[in-house]
Amino acid sequence: MMQKSMILFGATAMVLLAGCEKAEAPAPAPTETTVVPDESVPAEDATDPEADPATAPHRFASWAGKWTGVEGMFVTITPGEPGKYKLEMQSDLDTKGTYDGNDSEHGIKFKRGNEELSLRRGNGDETGLKWLAGKKECLIVKDGEGYCRD
Repeated sequence: MMQKSMILFGATAMVLLAGCEKAEAPAPAPTETTVVPDESVPAEDATDPEADPATAPHRFASWAGKWTGVEGMFVTITPGEPGKYKLEMQSDLDTKGTYDGNDSEHGIKFKRGNEELSLRRGNGDETGLKWLAGKKECLIVKDGEGYCRD
């Protein structure tokens, strides 16, 4: 029986020593953390501050260029200083001019004569002009005045 006690005592002592040895072992060195990119954001947008409309110099820069209406009407949008545009516009048979535009919540605001107006996104059906009906990419000023890209 004594021999059995000695074996148990020896085994217990080894377990205790092994436990102490592990507790005194130094902690592993920290490893570098790898950042995983958010795949819901395209890579070019993740690093491009201009991709965020709230910080872009021109919220509606994609509207730059010429848009055509009916009977020779058109608007040509040219981005200027951040948030500003030049609008060259033939809005009816008798009215042609250049107007200063500014970013707004839903489009480009501008003043023509005494009217405060805005170019906003829409489609050909929303212009109220049968000649633009069915077009998908349009800008609307008001009912009966719109411009589309072909």
